[in-house]
Amino acid sequence: MKEKNISLQPKTNHSIIMENRRTMNISGITDVDSFDEKTIVLFTQLGELTIKGRELHIDSMSVETGDMVITGDIWSAVYGDRDRKKPVSAIGRLFR
Repeated sequence: MKEKNISLQPKTNHSIIMENRRTMNISGITDVDSFDEKTIVLFTQLGELTIKGRELHIDSMSVETGDMVITGDIWSAVYGDRDRKKPVSAIGRLFR
């Protein structure tokens, strides 16, 4: 009998839709590492994503679907390490 790998987290596609650099719709989010009015650090199914800007706000987020809406003056969206999908502990951050 073959064993099947079953993931409890639903596999969804990751996408970003930005409108006029003021609104960003993101899907495929697995976790939020940190956020303030200048920087939002997320983890997606494809790795870390850092969004920078001014007056950034998370307008809505669905834990079930992994969707998020961000508003503000968006300056950049940068992907980090593709293999880093889970947050590092506070001690781990000291040794980065």
